[in-house]
Amino acid sequence: MPIYEFCCQSCQIRFEELVGSSDTEGTGLKCPSCESGKVNRLFSSFSFKSSGGQGPASSGAAGSNCGPCSKTSCAGCG
Repeated sequence: MPIYEFCCQSCQIRFEELVGSSDTEGTGLKCPSCESGKVNRLFSSFSFKSSGGQGPASSGAAGSNCGPCSKTSCAGCG
């Protein structure tokens, strides 16, 4: 089962959950913080190591450390 990242619409907490292939949108999941059933699946970024590179490569935008958040500035942005 893959791990997906979700965000609670009520309290805005992000959490990860192992989800079966038949429930990739998170129907039936509850927020671990406030137990709300209103959760959205997020598109998570990932990294991989290229065979000829010196280190990990990112699937995100070049020169950006930002994930798929809607904010223009966060602790992860450089």
